[in-house]
Amino acid sequence: MIRLDNRLAAAASLVRPEKSVCDVGTDHALLPCYLWQKGARRVIASDINDGPLEAAAETVKKYGCEGIELIKSDGLESVPPCDDIIIAGMGGELISRIISECSFITPDTRLILQPMTKAEELRRWLLENGFEIILEKGAFAAGKAYSVIYSRYTGEKRTCDDSFAYFGKSEDEAYIKSVNARLKKLSKGNPVLKEIIREEYENDC
Repeated sequence: MIRLDNRLAAAASLVRPEKSVCDVGTDHALLPCYLWQKGARRVIASDINDGPLEAAAETVKKYGCEGIELIKSDGLESVPPCDDIIIAGMGGELISRIISECSFITPDTRLILQPMTKAEELRRWLLENGFEIILEKGAFAAGKAYSVIYSRYTGEKRTCDDSFAYFGKSEDEAYIKSVNARLKKLSKGNPVLKEIIREEYENDC
């Protein structure tokens, strides 16, 4: 059985049973193979580059997960409609672009998003473009704190204030401390950001 780090495990935990799922930017396809071993109905692993897909094919063969579909695609452009979409390990702005260019997202689709950077830009884009953030799960991996965003399309466009943009719905202590530390640095050039620092964690940064 494949073992995932906390970051990918958090993303995997949000995939719905008996649903089709695509891992965008799959790299070595560890996450798709894990989901396949867990009994996922249909698993797609996509990447824009040949190298990662070749590595993915090796992983699929190694773990006997030949039922996984490997697709070369720029984002979701060449991916067939699926129920759950995982986009992990990319910047928030790139994740936003991939979602914006997807043709098959419906209110029944679930987005499982793990931004490595610019999470605040991703949250702003989601709310301003009719997506709801249902929940967030914290994950600590390789010495860094991350948040995995679970989202769906509702069509209701909303403004996003700075506090929600940076913290979202995360209640994970390590993630909040990490955001606080970043805000302290950014607030030196933007005093407005100082006002959204979570005071209950301020002395721990």
